[in-house]
Amino acid sequence: MIHSVNPYLIFEGNGKEAALFYEEVLGAERIGMQMMSELPQSEYGPFCDGEDQLLHAHLRIGQTDLMLTDGQPGERLAVGNNVTVAVAADDREEARQLFDRLAEGGEELMALQETFFSPAYGQVTDRYGVTWHVSTHAQKEESIDEVNL
Repeated sequence: MIHSVNPYLIFEGNGKEAALFYEEVLGAERIGMQMMSELPQSEYGPFCDGEDQLLHAHLRIGQTDLMLTDGQPGERLAVGNNVTVAVAADDREEARQLFDRLAEGGEELMALQETFFSPAYGQVTDRYGVTWHVSTHAQKEESIDEVNL
């Protein structure tokens, strides 16, 4: 069963400002906010040039979760790629199935893999041009090999 589906808004350097604005204006509860400078540098290396951009913000507005990011440094936004969809599965196997189905006729942007924030996370643009962030909230103690990521 799918855990959730959430809008994911992409900005060009003003994501933190937007997150704070939405938090105030919409009365959102801040679940989390992480800047790119907080990434584990040894694993990912420097991610941005000088400017501290928003890696990820998670706001809860009523029963809805809203995700925000500044996207990839240097990547220009175009109409259509400034909003993506985040879908969280209950476990890695379901995440793998969702990812594979969405990738059919589409383009894998980031392979489904274990990251520092999720046991299974990947990005894919489906055949209709919609970009999806597929992840799971499953326990990290599970073996990554269990679902052949």
